[in-house]
Amino acid sequence: MDTTSFNFPTDTRVGSGVISQLNETRLSLGIHRPLVVTDSGLLETDAFKRLAAALLPGEPERDWFLHSDVQPNPTEANTRGAAELALANGCDGVIGLGGGSALDAAKVCRILIKQPQLKLADYDWEADWSGLLPFIAIPTTAGTGSEVGRSGVVTPDGGESKGMYFHPELLAKCVFLDPELTTGLPPGLTAATGLDALTHCIESYTSPVFQPLCDGIALEGIALIVRALPAAITDGSDLEARGRMLVAAAMGGVAFQKDLGATHSLAHPLSAICGVHHGTANAICLPPVMRFNAQKKPGVYRRIGLACGLDVVSCSDADADEQTIHFIDDFIRRCGMPPSLEEVGVEDQHIEALANQAWLDPCHQTNPVPVTREDLKELFLKAL
Repeated sequence: MDTTSFNFPTDTRVGSGVISQLNETRLSLGIHRPLVVTDSGLLETDAFKRLAAALLPGEPERDWFLHSDVQPNPTEANTRGAAELALANGCDGVIGLGGGSALDAAKVCRILIKQPQLKLADYDWEADWSGLLPFIAIPTTAGTGSEVGRSGVVTPDGGESKGMYFHPELLAKCVFLDPELTTGLPPGLTAATGLDALTHCIESYTSPVFQPLCDGIALEGIALIVRALPAAITDGSDLEARGRMLVAAAMGGVAFQKDLGATHSLAHPLSAICGVHHGTANAICLPPVMRFNAQKKPGVYRRIGLACGLDVVSCSDADADEQTIHFIDDFIRRCGMPPSLEEVGVEDQHIEALANQAWLDPCHQTNPVPVTREDLKELFLKAL
């Protein structure tokens, strides 16, 4: 994959081996004592070794600090530990390495570095958050799009549900999309994260918010994913497929500044209450939500079908939707995702609590058709 560069809206470096530019880039941003935020599972990986080598090109002593206490659904304690380490060592920038959890923790810890006494439950997005430490994002999965996002998802102290912390200042100053850092991702996680990106693109495109630039990005993201994800799952060393998936995931992250839909309102409590991987939760819930939406708004998925390569131009709205949903459902199964929530440990006894949290989640407010709490409960039952 050829190395290139683009900016929408973040300075983004793309290509095999582009991580070699990290040291030069962080110095140009005034980062001399960076804090690296990641999870402990990455410490023995080639991706972490490549990052460490890029930060120390011929330097005799390490001038960066490591916080690896980030769990899959990051907590305020994870981010506060990172902030305390940065403050104790005079760090002047943050580098996030990993999936969405590590990147979100890296983003949010900068809020606590600026205001150490703040409790995340008291966060005010309208406050003055200028002057946050510069942030460099290096994803090792192709899914969340967190590397280009303005928000971070972290569970606050004492909270049972995830909190979303939003501000333009949370954006990364630079993103490195290096497919060589993702080759160690196993097939199952490659599939789950890739289908997370697909859900972002589908839900952002069908959101009724007017943002035609994001619409085009979402449709091209879908086209990239349906072609690249199977290859990335089959052959983890396929750098072309890995690179295209990294780009598609970032495109999904840009596109969903439009907001998302009911699938994400279902997926968020599935992670918080039942511990289901976010990408897996999206993959299971997406087809039932698409069927619900298509019944209420025929034709909503026609252009998504075209992006998938289907010949639905001359079809009726209902037939275009049916073909598209069938394709997406089959695509998800071919990627190896479980067909039901029951297979990932969700039980009948969870449904009421799941429905309550899903109803409080804001994502369904930009679903292409309105939903009620009872609709969300019924969708959980259909996915069960």
